Amino acid sequence: MGRPTGFDWTERGDGTVVVTHRGRTAATLRGPRAAKFLAEAESGDAQLVMARWTGAYRFGNERTARAHPRNR
Repeated sequence: MGRPTGFDWTERGDGTVVVTHRGRTAATLRGPRAAKFLAEAESGDAQLVMARWTGAYRFGNERTARAHPRNR
């Protein structure tokens, strides 16, 4: 599985954070969750943080794993 890419985030004037993935809204965070996200995104790998917060970090091997004999 490769590194996550295509994520971007925007902080609005009211403190809301909108996370997008390839131009489409993936998550909208408000209040304490938005503040926690901003602190984490600014201190680490922002792409990985956004992938974890939106739940999009698992893309990659699900299709091949579904066809594995053990998972039938």
